[in-house]
Amino acid sequence: MQIDNAPILTIQKSASGAGQSVMASGVWQVHALTASGKLKGINRSLAALKKSGTLEWDLTEVDSIDHIGAQMFWNAWGKKRPAQLKLDPRQEELFARIEKATEISMPRPRVSALNWIIVLGQGLLTFFEHLHGFIELIGRLVQDLGRFVRRPNTGPWREISANIYHSGFQALGITALVGFLIGVVLSYLSAQQLRQFGGDVYLVDILGMAVIRELGPLLAAILVAGRSGSSITAQLGVMRVNEELDAMLVMGISHGYRLIMPKVIALGIAMPLLVVWTDAMALLGGAASAKLELGLSFRYFLQKLPDAVPMANYTIGLLKGMTFGMLIALVSCHFGLRIKPNTESLGRGTTTSVVTSITVVILADAVFAIIFSGVGF
Repeated sequence: MQIDNAPILTIQKSASGAGQSVMASGVWQVHALTASGKLKGINRSLAALKKSGTLEWDLTEVDSIDHIGAQMFWNAWGKKRPAQLKLDPRQEELFARIEKATEISMPRPRVSALNWIIVLGQGLLTFFEHLHGFIELIGRLVQDLGRFVRRPNTGPWREISANIYHSGFQALGITALVGFLIGVVLSYLSAQQLRQFGGDVYLVDILGMAVIRELGPLLAAILVAGRSGSSITAQLGVMRVNEELDAMLVMGISHGYRLIMPKVIALGIAMPLLVVWTDAMALLGGAASAKLELGLSFRYFLQKLPDAVPMANYTIGLLKGMTFGMLIALVSCHFGLRIKPNTESLGRGTTTSVVTSITVVILADAVFAIIFSGVGF
């Protein structure tokens, strides 16, 4: 499209001969600036003039100018009027508005010396709010379990079975891999230290006690929290975004009975089995490493293991697994139900759920260590 009176910049010596004069002419409106094909060239020229020091500017020959054209000049002038400027009276109002807008500054936020108290208070309020919601969720779960025990025929057996499959069976691969590698690493590190004191035969004691009592349940719980816990939170969050949770309430279907309780029961069943599986893989990796590093046979490893690890430690490990699984399910459901119907809340809630689940698992493990400190040795 041909534009009459395209924007033009003319640079010449000033009338006084002491410097340069910049004269603008033509149409300095957005349609003319973009259609003329000179926009990049004009921007380069204005940027070069910005570094040229004192100049005389004459805009009286400009046929018409809009806010875009005026802003280009204003930027070239360094956000202030040049000392020598000629404007048409019609242009004065436009540049006055731009100048006034430039002078507006956003108020600085007030920083109080007691701001840390406000932040601490908000954090405590949020913590107690989550704690209240979590306790309320546990109470609702107890009621649903009582209903399930009284009328098991109407229970959500299909949901429980599906959650065991998704949260338990599908996690066998990752738990086996991590458990095996941790067993190899722990065996190698222990072998290096025991060899210095001639205590090679005690590798089975160290590895068996560490894996069966602590590392097996903790590793399985952390992996399930990251894998299945995030999945539970995301599932409930998507149901919130799609308004499926509201639809369930309209139809008279309880969230706790059909969504929360099956997940808690499923992880309470699947986690002890995953703990046994992770223990077996870790001990297998440790036995293979001991065979290569210390020459201990698999037969010796299996014969020594029952004597090295008392039976109480197996029970403690399984109890930990069941407790960790139920805690992960409860925390994941708690944050899943609190997600708001937007994608930002979904991502933030899923992340918070995983971090909180892992933290709760570690805290619970510390409580188990204190309670059973004199058991199984």
